[in-house]
Amino acid sequence: MQTKLAPEFKNTADGQAAEAILRKCVHCGFCTATCPTYQLLGDELDGPRGRIYLIKQVLEGEVPTRKTQLHLDRCLTCRNCETTCPSGVEYGHLIDIGRKLVDERVPRPAGESAVRWALKEGLPSPLFAPAMKMGQLVRPLLPAALKSKVPARQDAGLWPTRQHPRKVLMLAGCVQPAMSPNINSATARVLDAAGLQAVLAPKAGCCGAVKFHLNDQDGGKAEMRRNIDAWWPYVEADEGLGVEAIVMNASGCGVTVKEYGHILKDDPVYAVKAARISALTRDLSELLPELVDRLRPQVAAKAGQIAFHPPCTLQHGQQLRGGVEQHLGALGFDIKVARCEANLCCGSAGTYSVLNPKISYQLRDRKLANLSEMAPEVIVSANIGCITHLQSGTATPVRHWVELLDEALLNK
Repeated sequence: MQTKLAPEFKNTADGQAAEAILRKCVHCGFCTATCPTYQLLGDELDGPRGRIYLIKQVLEGEVPTRKTQLHLDRCLTCRNCETTCPSGVEYGHLIDIGRKLVDERVPRPAGESAVRWALKEGLPSPLFAPAMKMGQLVRPLLPAALKSKVPARQDAGLWPTRQHPRKVLMLAGCVQPAMSPNINSATARVLDAAGLQAVLAPKAGCCGAVKFHLNDQDGGKAEMRRNIDAWWPYVEADEGLGVEAIVMNASGCGVTVKEYGHILKDDPVYAVKAARISALTRDLSELLPELVDRLRPQVAAKAGQIAFHPPCTLQHGQQLRGGVEQHLGALGFDIKVARCEANLCCGSAGTYSVLNPKISYQLRDRKLANLSEMAPEVIVSANIGCITHLQSGTATPVRHWVELLDEALLNK
């Protein structure tokens, strides 16, 4: 796609990056077939190709409008279009640039700005955990819309205390410890059973995705730099004391940390460190090939159908597909993905379910309908947002797959 950058963008990093991405687009429209919002709304401007044209127009000097902003806002950033695209268009990076440029030129209504500010400052805040605890105490009294965002209180179980020569860093995350603390402790117990010690860096916090995708890109980058600083002593430690990987059990965090190298590539202080951190980062499912052999004698899988919803950040953002089903199946679990539309987003998409609830809940119900065809005893996923969102629409338990593996361990 030919693009003639306006003078204000011609010599900027955003302009040059966007132009390079746009040149790969050949207008084929394959992306529209797998775009959830295009399927629901049927509007070309609510599909990847239409949004690409909107961003191209801004880069060529056309003044964006509130309508431009709304069409970009309605994108889930699920990146299904990237999986479908035959030309390798990096749509996820382009939409980040487009949203940033449009938000700099189109003011938002005060109420909308306030909600976005509350989300980007509140979710990564240390105050989120006590606020969630308070919400859980009064959960039965909450209105349905708010109750769906507050999961029932969960027992985390014990963190393993054994020391192992092999160590991996693990990111606790910002909302996961408060909303579903058992995911982190279950991960540590499973790794411990396989001879790996999970280490938490006390000063690491939110991966930066919340602020970055709400167009506070500077705030998001600041959180990324803080994490790099927190992890670096563990990465650079002497042989035998350092970590061999940074393990993510929330695929939304994983895809972001894997892109630290890209996001901070122009940072003279952090570019090299960010690239190293990204190279060390692994989704928990990427460890499964090794874990299976180590865990097989220690696991007694429970019978019953398990439905797996692969998050978009796993299957499209990280391009990891099939591993969870294959390796849990090898351990004796009866786990399958939905026969229809397993590639589509569940509608959670970070803060999307708060900012675009109508579309979000339509996609949730569509996803649950497809999963329910298996009549599963439990639904599993790999991202806290998906788990909470899906649970809000079904009585079937929705959990992280590592929790089932943890419960199946014979000697904990």
